[in-house]
Amino acid sequence: MNNAPGISVIIPTYNEAQGLGQLLLHLDAIMDKNIVREIITVDGQSTDATRKIARHHGVTVLETSKGRAKQMNFGAHAAKGEILYFLHADTFPKKGFERLILEGVADGYEAGCFRMKFDTQNLFLRFFAYLSKINHSLCRGGDQSLFITRKRFLQNGGFNERYFIYEDTEFIRRLYKNLKFKVLHDHVITSARKYREKGWLKVQFHFGMIHLKNYMGAKPEALYAYYQRNLLR
Repeated sequence: MNNAPGISVIIPTYNEAQGLGQLLLHLDAIMDKNIVREIITVDGQSTDATRKIARHHGVTVLETSKGRAKQMNFGAHAAKGEILYFLHADTFPKKGFERLILEGVADGYEAGCFRMKFDTQNLFLRFFAYLSKINHSLCRGGDQSLFITRKRFLQNGGFNERYFIYEDTEFIRRLYKNLKFKVLHDHVITSARKYREKGWLKVQFHFGMIHLKNYMGAKPEALYAYYQRNLLR
C-alpha cells in the first residue's frame, strides 16, 4: 500500500471542543498513516477550544469564516492527497475505512460514501440509518461521510457556498449526475446528539420539510432561514 494514492481527511469544525479530541484519538489509533497522509481541521471561527485541541493532536489546523461548504472547499484546496475524505466532527469511521475507499476508487468509483448507523437504539433513527445502504441520491447526507478524488472534486466545482445547510446533499446530487457513486459496504457511526437535544420527531420532520422545500425549488437562503426558525431555537 506504500504506492497507494494518498488520502486527505478534511473535518470542518465549529465549537466542537467537546468531542473533537475523541475523534482525533480514534483516527490516530485506527488509520494506516501510509494511506492517510494528513488530517485537516478547517475551523469556522470557533469560540471554544476547538483549534487548541486540534493542534494538541498534531493535525493541520486551518481557519476561515463560518460556513461548512466554504470550510470544506478551503480544506480541499489546501489538501495534498489525491483522494479527499470529508468527515463530520461527530462521525466515526471504522478500522480499515481508508482501504475500502482505495478499493472503491480502484474499482472505478471516483466518489462515494459509507453506510451509516446512529449511536442510539432508537428504532425510528435505526430505520432511517438503514436506508443509507440504498444507492440513491435521496438516501444521501453528510453524516455518511464522503470520499472523492481531487480531480473529480475540482471538475464538479466543489461545494456550493451559498448553502449554509444542505451543502452535502446538494453536492452529492450533482455527483450522481456526473459519475458513478459508490456506497461502501461498511458503515460509520454518527452522533444522534441533535435528535436527543431537540427531539427525534421534531428534527426528522423539519429535515423532511427542508428536503421537500429544496425539491420544490427553494433557494439556499430560504432553506437556511427555515432551519434557523425551527431547529436553532
